[in-house]
Amino acid sequence: MVTRGVRGATTVESNTVEAILEATKELLAAMIKSNDIDPDDVASAFFTTTPDLNAEFPAVAARDIGWSDVALLCGHEMNKPGSLPMCLRILLHVNTEKGKRDIKHIYLRGARVLRPDLESQLS
Repeated sequence: MVTRGVRGATTVESNTVEAILEATKELLAAMIKSNDIDPDDVASAFFTTTPDLNAEFPAVAARDIGWSDVALLCGHEMNKPGSLPMCLRILLHVNTEKGKRDIKHIYLRGARVLRPDLESQLS
């Protein structure tokens, strides 16, 4: 078994606790389902938001779904001019037998523009 990175991103409707937690749970669920991830195989998760999202830590959503024994960390993305606003990103470190090419990175909502190369996978 090796540790692989699974990436995901989405946009959040508003800078509220509810919107951040809802978008985080939606993205986590899609990442878990698409990659058949067993929560026991998640080594850690790194959540970032653009600076305009600060009403809640996205890691709270992971705790809400029962990830009490997973190392979680939140941070802000670089504030690059012209970058996608209201964006939430997740990097999961997962112990798996899958090869790199078998990992499905998930981009939802407005974040789909970040990875046009994955468009066929996202449809």
